[in-house]
Amino acid sequence: MMKYLFILLFLIPLMEKSYWLMSHLFMLLCFMFAFTNKYYNFISPSCSLFGLDTLSYSLISLSYFIIFLMMMASYNVYLQKDKLTEFKFIILFMLLSLVLTFSSLNMFIFYLSFEMSLIPTLFLIFGWGYQPERILAGYYLLFYTLFASLPLLLGIFYINSVFSSLDFWLISFDNLNLYIYLSMIMAFLFKMPIPFFHFWLPSAHVEAPISGSMVLAAILLKLGGYGLMRVYLFIGDLSINYSFIWLSLSLWGSLIISFLCLYQVDLKSIIAYSSVAHMSLVICGIMSYSFYGFIGSLVIMIGHGFCSSALFCLANIIYERSQSRSLFINKGYLMSMPNLSLFWFLLCSNNMSSPPSLNLLGEIYLINSVISWDNLTFIFLGIMSFMSCCYSIYLFSMTQHGYTYSGLIYSYSVNIREYSLILFHFIPLNLLMLKFDSFSLFL
Repeated sequence: MMKYLFILLFLIPLMEKSYWLMSHLFMLLCFMFAFTNKYYNFISPSCSLFGLDTLSYSLISLSYFIIFLMMMASYNVYLQKDKLTEFKFIILFMLLSLVLTFSSLNMFIFYLSFEMSLIPTLFLIFGWGYQPERILAGYYLLFYTLFASLPLLLGIFYINSVFSSLDFWLISFDNLNLYIYLSMIMAFLFKMPIPFFHFWLPSAHVEAPISGSMVLAAILLKLGGYGLMRVYLFIGDLSINYSFIWLSLSLWGSLIISFLCLYQVDLKSIIAYSSVAHMSLVICGIMSYSFYGFIGSLVIMIGHGFCSSALFCLANIIYERSQSRSLFINKGYLMSMPNLSLFWFLLCSNNMSSPPSLNLLGEIYLINSVISWDNLTFIFLGIMSFMSCCYSIYLFSMTQHGYTYSGLIYSYSVNIREYSLILFHFIPLNLLMLKFDSFSLFL
């Protein structure tokens, strides 16, 4: 594990070199990590502070891959020489913090890395965002995260004083009170985010550049799920009494947010709200505290990382040409970009969990786990599944059909880089189901 951290540090001198060289090095690192490491159903420590299991392996591989795609999608930063060296440094810093977070076995190191990932995200929004409202969006992101993170830090200090250790596998609670329970999980629930505490996410997505939206949707939301799965190693058995609160809140909130998607007129807002609805299902799977729930949550997190990131890339391709994200202006792309319309259709279908995507596999597991928790949840799950189909079709039909706005002038068509970018999302999203045995080793 440490060798990959050192490789990232040695990439810093290359920041002044070629943009594409650094992009390809990220891709090379992704394949080096994926093919030279094993995935285990137990934690395999490489040292006392860092280690890997299937959960860490999956999310670190996803992080490497998405960082490479972020560099590929942000080609305009390279063309316009828009603070290019600073941009590459922030991307590298982001990857370093994510690798540290997903591989740390010590709770304090995990907390430091978890909070460290907030800094490059803020700089991406402030430095390369579009509208002046990005300052307010950054404040939302910062204060929502920090508000819930302080109790987690106090809980970590309490655990250290009681157990004299912060290693995940050496902590074991005999009795768990509500305050410790809330301090352990609230930071992760806000990060995912849980409905009714999700207001920072749509504003952050709308104001962020394409690289910020990709890393937010694909990786940073998964920090919450990863943290919940880790702390459930030692609070899971005793937290079953409280799980009905989060399951009820997530199911009801996800239902409302699914309807809310149909009221959006901003491309990024629809995709951001659909992310909240998907992550609510992941919270339900984790809180059900079952074998199916944990595996389904992991699969949905990986699948949503590819699917949501690809949809943001498609929205950005349209934005770069029309300079607008409004659904009232961006219409009729079936006539002007028919090849891209195929990708819109396929990814909107994957967003509603069509076969053979990872989203379908994860939803099968999650629906099983939630219905086994309580039979009456099938009402909410059925309406949520139907509504995911509705807002995906709404997104596709509003952008691809209708009359093209007469004020639009297309200066250039879709190029090979953009097609490759969407393909690099689409292929793993639909082919990783063939390697499902690696996810089933999780528990």
